[in-house]
Amino acid sequence: MSGGVDSSVTAALIKDLKYDVFGITMQIWPSNENAEDTERFGGCCSLGAVADAKKVAFKIGIPHYVLNFRKVFEEKVINNFCQEYLAGRTPNPCVRCNEHIKFGVLLKKARELEADFIATGHYARIERKNGKFRLKKGVDARKDQSYVLYMMKQDNLRRILMPLGNLTKNETRKIAKNLGLPVAEKEESQEICFVSEGNYGEFLQDYLDKLPQPGPILNLGGEIVGKHRGLIFYTVGQRRGLGISGGEPLYIIAIDKERNALVVGPEDKTYSTQFRVEQVSYVDKPVTAPTKLKVKIRYQSEEREALVTPFEGSKALVELDTPEKAVTPGQTCVFYKSEIVVGGGTISSSNHSQPS
Repeated sequence: MSGGVDSSVTAALIKDLKYDVFGITMQIWPSNENAEDTERFGGCCSLGAVADAKKVAFKIGIPHYVLNFRKVFEEKVINNFCQEYLAGRTPNPCVRCNEHIKFGVLLKKARELEADFIATGHYARIERKNGKFRLKKGVDARKDQSYVLYMMKQDNLRRILMPLGNLTKNETRKIAKNLGLPVAEKEESQEICFVSEGNYGEFLQDYLDKLPQPGPILNLGGEIVGKHRGLIFYTVGQRRGLGISGGEPLYIIAIDKERNALVVGPEDKTYSTQFRVEQVSYVDKPVTAPTKLKVKIRYQSEEREALVTPFEGSKALVELDTPEKAVTPGQTCVFYKSEIVVGGGTISSSNHSQPS
């Protein structure tokens, strides 16, 4: 229970189905000894969210517990987030949190507490067919969260309930209002919970306790056209904040960690037709031969038709039917077959042009 409307309605719906329900909120914010660190954590991770979750649990009449996952969250999510940025990649910490925290240590702890299932407020659907579980998109296309759940395995899916998958967000809020839940009108958090106001660069600079190293901005001919503040402040496809004036607008084409350089070029050079994906995970049957699927490279992006070709075990080459803008190493690529999540992985490279 994150203290938001989605997990609150989930708890109420599951209780109405006659399950014996108790609520868990994960404590993942830093030690209270450092007030500034605590203030960084917002949304589902704030101290206020815990208070809201307790109010909801009291309202619907279920026990509520707070479990300390602070250490493992820092190790698996925050540290990985920092190391990926230092490597010139742009990570998705929500995916890591789902894989290692919500459906890793939380699921394990729930089993230790003799719970048969954990129920979450994700907008996705789990269906069983022919003895196998399938992960499907939520019916509300604007809220579908299957993208951040691609790493789910059969053992996970058999122990998870997602009752909001068949609802729209408006229907969820209506249920919350009808039940008189105190979070019915609560706004959604749009940012990463441990990054204040979406300022990734400042967070990384403070957390790593080291100054980022400035370096050159190169054009596609290898010429120096500017100077950057430090690679952690930038991502592929970015235009604003480069400090380059005159001529045509320039965009970040690639982040060159080895040379501590940004590579920039015109907008048309930000498009890719193929890229590689690593650490590929499949929900059920793996793709073993070149297969036409739809792929999604960002949570809010549209799906694209593509040919997915596996290689070297847990890697895949994705060849797009139409070019996609700002294919970003470190981000997640998810494979779909109609409404079904086939699997996905982490983008490792694309065919953006780079100077020699």
